Amino acid sequence: MRRFFWHAPVMMLFVLATTRVYAQDAMRGMDRHAMPMQDAGASSEIRSPDYSGDIGDGPMTGMDMRGDAPLGMLLFDRLEYFDGRDDHGAAFDMQAWYGNGANKLWLKAEGETAAGRLRDLRVEALWDRPVGAFWDMQAGVRHDAGIGPDRNWAAFGVQGLAPYGFELQATVYVGQSGRTALRFESEYELLLTQRLILQPRFEANLYGRADPQRRIGSGLSDAALGLRLRYEFSRQLAPYLGVEFERRFGETATLARDAGEPAFDARLVAGLRLWF
Repeated sequence: MRRFFWHAPVMMLFVLATTRVYAQDAMRGMDRHAMPMQDAGASSEIRSPDYSGDIGDGPMTGMDMRGDAPLGMLLFDRLEYFDGRDDHGAAFDMQAWYGNGANKLWLKAEGETAAGRLRDLRVEALWDRPVGAFWDMQAGVRHDAGIGPDRNWAAFGVQGLAPYGFELQATVYVGQSGRTALRFESEYELLLTQRLILQPRFEANLYGRADPQRRIGSGLSDAALGLRLRYEFSRQLAPYLGVEFERRFGETATLARDAGEPAFDARLVAGLRLWF
């Protein structure tokens, strides 16, 4: 028993000394393998300003966005047959453009035929440039044909998307012999389903002076309100049915009555909307 009490303190001191020696050896080994730290000055010399490590740009085929590449579109918004109280015929409304996000060439054409003859035709060629996130400025020329002599106009207007999704177009025209005109058009698309769409449409025309040869009076000449229901088999093909009310005002209504045409007409329409 006495020998145990004598050897116990000695063994404890031996264990503590041995543990300390191993710990010091382990620390010296870690110091030998540790990476040398770089000071702030050396780090700033090695690192490039753009963090690229002086590696140059390489080709990435197919990753360019091509945001300025020219594109094109052709839309027949209305290609229809109409049946009114006093006559029937066909009407169309076409728009096409080609260009990029900064500059486009717009072509617009609208007209109708009745009784086997061209009643009215309007063709416009316009340069289009954006002036805001949802608005474009347009300038160009317009040509009118149909009843009476042809007329040519210079055109200046805007078109775009108003709040709540209303598509608006407003154009001022300056023609020969001091003639002026203003055209306003608005459309809205109400999605009943993803394929069934109800489209109200409003159009109005005003003229600064009368043109009796083309049966046009001064002031508010005419206005039309239509409602079309279309079904989109695809975005490119959509048949529709609808109704349209057309009203002539003032001197234009008088000239229409003198020619045997009504001042007010209600029409049933059926047609196709095509997009290429």
